Amino acid sequence: MSELEVRELRYFVAVAEELNFSRAAQRLGMAQPPLSKAIAQMESRLGVRLLERTTRQVRLTDAGQVLLDQARIAVDAVHAAARRARRAGQPTPQLVVAVKPGGDAGLLREILAAYRGTGSHLPPPEVVVGGSGEPIAMLRDGRADVALLRSPFDGQGLDSQTLVVEPRLAVLPAAHRLAGRRRLRLTDLKGEPIPRWKGAVPSITAYYTGYDGAEAGGHTGLAAADTPEGPLVASVEQLLEVVALGQAVAFLARSTTERHQRPDIAYRPVTGLSPSAVMVAWPETSRSVAVATFVQAAHDVATHHRDHMTALA
Repeated sequence: MSELEVRELRYFVAVAEELNFSRAAQRLGMAQPPLSKAIAQMESRLGVRLLERTTRQVRLTDAGQVLLDQARIAVDAVHAAARRARRAGQPTPQLVVAVKPGGDAGLLREILAAYRGTGSHLPPPEVVVGGSGEPIAMLRDGRADVALLRSPFDGQGLDSQTLVVEPRLAVLPAAHRLAGRRRLRLTDLKGEPIPRWKGAVPSITAYYTGYDGAEAGGHTGLAAADTPEGPLVASVEQLLEVVALGQAVAFLARSTTERHQRPDIAYRPVTGLSPSAVMVAWPETSRSVAVATFVQAAHDVATHHRDHMTALA
């Protein structure tokens, strides 16, 4: 059996994600007949059926789901290798750092200063600020060399190190029935709608809606049935607006709440709510001295930060 080609994997990913040959062909910029033929040839060479086709629908088989998961990783790895090779060959290489707004717990400026202070032989850092989900996507597809991420995230293919762990607070409308309390329990929020983050997988949805503790066997967490689905959001700013309008309650890391003080929003500590961790992450295959230096700088800054916070406690 000959190996699958990257081109074929791209074809399969498009069909598997669209579950429609016409849309997949349009997405790939090709005609449908050669796409259908290519998928049939893949199935023949692998000796398994990847897709169940009827006149009404296309769905993945178990083998097709496995191939989709692995094909995404493989295609991303190829694109990432090409992008990193191009950047490494530039006359003036750069270290690209990805982060989302508020995703650094206030550490990034100190980390950059520590990195620059290690010597002029290292490539200068370029910080790219992306929306929710973008930093890890940039890390996977080669647009970034290192990223500051908040847990949880899919760490497959990545190495990471925890920098700081901080509590999350409940985000309530200022006029909410619970806003007058100094501290809440998770069970106090039973029945309250909680926003869903756009594109979040179930494990991440469990974290953002507060029932990850219950799934892990905790006794103080909410169950999935306790949290009606609130509005779909794609940013902290959007989340705050739907909370302020009384459409939902939510949870945010303490450092994020400090950046978003509003008279129409109340933040309250919650007993039993899982914390938020800020992590530095990089591809597990990276051998870059610049990446290693940045990670060390992040570790040193975070250690000082933790000591400082302990002194203030």
